[in-house]
Amino acid sequence: MVSKIDQFMGFHEAALSIRGQRQQMLASNIANADTPNYKARDIDFSTAMTHALNQSTGISTELSKTTTAHLNAQSSIDGAAPLYRSSVQGNVDGNTVDMDVERNQFADNAIRYEASLTILNMQIRNILSAIQG
Repeated sequence: MVSKIDQFMGFHEAALSIRGQRQQMLASNIANADTPNYKARDIDFSTAMTHALNQSTGISTELSKTTTAHLNAQSSIDGAAPLYRSSVQGNVDGNTVDMDVERNQFADNAIRYEASLTILNMQIRNILSAIQG
């Protein structure tokens, strides 16, 4: 029983962590909308979740280095490297931030974050009511 609860909480913990980090990345894109040559970045949520869940079960998806001369992996969010968003309409200054896309992604991510919190809260209430009778 405890392992099922831990497994359920672990899933939501990973989802909330990835969503929070993605929100920071999207906010950074919005903040740098006027920065010349800034490239908008985002992550693939499903790839990050897959990696986070595999990591919690002990399945390794990391590449092993056979020599110290190999380069280290780029910084990542739970194993998913940030991707650069392709620009729909080019800017003269080389900036790829499209404010409409960024605002939509920011709002969508925020709604999904709140939904995950609501689901987690409801599940905890159900468990508490089952324990209390």
